[in-house]
Amino acid sequence: MVNKMEVVGVGIAVFVWKNGKFLLGQRYGSLGHGTWSIPGGHLEPGETWEEAAKREVMEETGMKIDNIRFVAATNDLFPETGKHYISIWVEADWTENEPSIIEPDKFIKFEWKDFQSLPAPLFEPCWQNLRKMRPDLF
Repeated sequence: MVNKMEVVGVGIAVFVWKNGKFLLGQRYGSLGHGTWSIPGGHLEPGETWEEAAKREVMEETGMKIDNIRFVAATNDLFPETGKHYISIWVEADWTENEPSIIEPDKFIKFEWKDFQSLPAPLFEPCWQNLRKMRPDLF
């Protein structure tokens, strides 16, 4: 049964670049368990995209980032859970600290990858929507 979607959330997804590769994490938990995606989370009230990106990356990985740039926005529906997000995809430069599993209830491990070496499975439908919006990345 499909749950009714009542609220649209705003998510931030952050490509953290270091030495030509970006950080991917294998997800843990109920939504997308075992799939791979980049650090990110929810935009909090009053926060800019840049502030949210810095906060989420720090909370999830312990890393510091800078030079945050817009990549794309996607409309992501999860009918099986009744969730609907507008995802703001940004990229940033790594500045400090190696990635650590700060939130073991959200990630299993982290790896540095590029678009030619993406692990499977990715956290869909978000990545499918990003491919539609920015096929040049892939």
